[in-house]
Amino acid sequence: MDTTSFLKKTIDGVTQVEPALTPPTTDAAETTFAKKPKLGTRKSRKREIPEGLWTKCPSCEAMIFDKELDENLKICPKCEHHFPIGARERIHSLVETCSFEEMDAAMASVDVLGFKGVSTYKSKLDALKKKSTLKDAVITGISKMGAHTVALGVMDFGFLGGSMGSVVGEKLTRLIERGTEGGWPVIIISTSGGARMYEGMFSLMQMAKTSAALAYHAQKKLPYISILVNPDYAGVMASYASLGDLILAEPKAMIGFAGPRVIKDTTQAELPPGFQTSEFLLDHGLIDAIVHRKEMKAQLEKYLDYFAAGQKNVG
Repeated sequence: MDTTSFLKKTIDGVTQVEPALTPPTTDAAETTFAKKPKLGTRKSRKREIPEGLWTKCPSCEAMIFDKELDENLKICPKCEHHFPIGARERIHSLVETCSFEEMDAAMASVDVLGFKGVSTYKSKLDALKKKSTLKDAVITGISKMGAHTVALGVMDFGFLGGSMGSVVGEKLTRLIERGTEGGWPVIIISTSGGARMYEGMFSLMQMAKTSAALAYHAQKKLPYISILVNPDYAGVMASYASLGDLILAEPKAMIGFAGPRVIKDTTQAELPPGFQTSEFLLDHGLIDAIVHRKEMKAQLEKYLDYFAAGQKNVG
């Protein structure tokens, strides 16, 4: 039955007509309904923070203006969290102006083993040299710190995780030997994930080489100050980084041989709170002092004064 027709029914012999439930079709223009506007079609006006201007602190989650962070030696002004800092920036914050004379600046790593993987060792080195303007993961040289001449080596975690390969070991060994010849204190600032896997056994040999050079330095009764910054692990920590006459560290730096997760999985034991932080290691006697980055230059000058006075008394 057509729904547009009228319904008929007979009541007591009288035919009555009643309208259908569905009204009859009329002109299309008359039955057109206004469409509701779609919601959410307008573009959001949410303001995005431009990249390269602000940095979020991983500790307190405060947003820090990059210029302010740089002027504050990469330290969060809210919670004092120490961000990673480049080797050259660190050198400029410690030595007297224009006093740093770099050694072995042109020395660079080569792919001795022909390492192959997802990407070659050579391609990684080339990319990092362009990105960081560094030849390798350490910068060494002779500089003035206060009234003292020192042999200074500073590692940079940004270059392959500060890993120690043949070049890092050779540059540090030459630095130590130069300090021994000149009768100067040696200061090495370490940040590293350990030995460089791309060089295999050649990288592990650097542990013995740097340690032997420090042994000759100690025979001359010359001081060696080791400074540990976040993070410092594996082969570096197992060699020259832990051999200082004085071992300093920045606040909350992670320091150890193997990482906490590896130790926990191996021992199947819960690790104590703050395990492998510089504060934990200070309490357990592995390091001698924790020094804030802004106070490092002044503290090093005091320590150098102390060592110099001791050498005069011995002499």
